[in-house]
Amino acid sequence: MSNARATHFTRRGILAAGGALGLGAVLAACGDDKEESGGSSKETTAAKSGPWTFKDDRGQAVKLDKAPANIVAFTGVAAALHDYGISVKGVFGPTKTTDGKADVQAGDMDISKVTVLGNAWDQFNVEKYAALAPDVLLSTMFDDAGTLWYVPEASKDKIAKLAPSVGISVYDRQITEPLQRMWELAESLGADMTAAAVTDSKKKFEEAATRLRAAAKAKPDIKVMAGSASQELFYVSGTNLSIDLEYFKALGVNFIEPPEKAKAEGGGWFESLSWENVDKYQADIIMMDDRSSTIQPADITEATWKKLPAVKAGQVIARSPEPILSYDKCTPLLVNLAEALEKAKKVS
Repeated sequence: MSNARATHFTRRGILAAGGALGLGAVLAACGDDKEESGGSSKETTAAKSGPWTFKDDRGQAVKLDKAPANIVAFTGVAAALHDYGISVKGVFGPTKTTDGKADVQAGDMDISKVTVLGNAWDQFNVEKYAALAPDVLLSTMFDDAGTLWYVPEASKDKIAKLAPSVGISVYDRQITEPLQRMWELAESLGADMTAAAVTDSKKKFEEAATRLRAAAKAKPDIKVMAGSASQELFYVSGTNLSIDLEYFKALGVNFIEPPEKAKAEGGGWFESLSWENVDKYQADIIMMDDRSSTIQPADITEATWKKLPAVKAGQVIARSPEPILSYDKCTPLLVNLAEALEKAKKVS
């Protein structure tokens, strides 16, 4: 895929964090609007009182006279840094729900204490951004072209002139890699990575991975499907490209895999099915996209959905296609799937 084509897919949300959500659903929901680490622990300590450098997953090194104080980040990145004790001034991306509550991607952040530059796709208030006097902009990347997630194509050049940026790749790798990169980024920004809460969260993640591996080994015949729902279509994700699904598969989980030809329209991430054909794949467990831009299982009224074996058996769980990249937030993803496998009955 050319960079232009890859960018087209990502910029339109068709890749949206695991590729479980299609173009039409994203636009409708949004409305108008393996590199070197940032430094060792010793370098991090020095960075607090001296120059700050971090090399991102584009291979680009950001160098500042001191560690950035005015940080602006994609909501999910800000939520991950919050778990490590790092605060940001502004965020962009899904932050508030329609009722004013924190979006699932905001994690434990107090959203009343950050400036929201944009809450939906293609929303980014450049004037507000400039007023924050940003030192650095942080985001994830869902392609290999270095496209910063939720930074609008139309204003990306203006945004780039105001502050340097750091991109953490969440494309075509297992979740452990971006988790480590976010750890390194937080450490470079002054987070205490030796704090008990931090080290305990990493240990719990590793324990959860061991549990999931054991559950998958004990139930090799249980088939899992990753899905996402919009009004018009149902999307079935393949494991390739998605950081969570690639990792779960590596731990032994038996996923339903749409053929590559069927995923072509979804940029290689997913297959789109009409609701009439939602029974094309028979799964024992269905993992459903939990983002606010998608229809949640309790709100799906399609008769074909209700007839699916996993739905009838109550074997439907949530999936976070855009995981908050802290060990604290990723551990429940493993635990929930492990628990579902442990309890699952063969129904397909």
